[in-house]
Amino acid sequence: MSAGKAADEAALRALLGELAELGRKNDARETERSRRLLNIAPDTGELLAILVRATGARQILEIGTSNGYSTIWLAWAARDTGGQVTTLERAADKIAMAQANFQRAGLADRITVRQGPALESLGRLPGPFDLIFLDADRPNYAAYLELLLLRLCPGGLLVTDNVVSHAEELPEFLRRVKNDPTLESVTVPLGNGQELTYKRR
Repeated sequence: MSAGKAADEAALRALLGELAELGRKNDARETERSRRLLNIAPDTGELLAILVRATGARQILEIGTSNGYSTIWLAWAARDTGGQVTTLERAADKIAMAQANFQRAGLADRITVRQGPALESLGRLPGPFDLIFLDADRPNYAAYLELLLLRLCPGGLLVTDNVVSHAEELPEFLRRVKNDPTLESVTVPLGNGQELTYKRR
């Protein structure tokens, strides 16, 4: 690794560490869900980056931007694959935070933010996407799933957060991905629990 690339990686890791800590402090202070950042665990960010690089994903979709913590993990890896990240978020204040963080990370050119309810935004996205990360309002996971599978390319990967920590809220979603013959799906007990769902070619 060149000295310049090593310095860039160190700077990105420092920023991610800062954002993770800010998220923890914010969520310990805020009781209203809309004001919480609900960032993924750092290990989940590492997993997402590895999956993007390992699969060579170029078109990446994220449902649930928040302050951009998980988006930066995705876009950092997408820079290595020549890829782009489209991320969906309804809250304007969180989008403003996220875009400032994308600028700080030097990754704004890799990221497109679409504001609005995700179910509406998804209806306007043609796809296909190589990798999709779902980390949004859990009551709508089952509704998101049908729209996401239509936009996931054959051989593509859907990664879904919170399937262990909130499994009791997601029985329909988990039953669907684990029993569909066109999919292969496994639960990975990392962070809040990730469901890795592969769409058969």
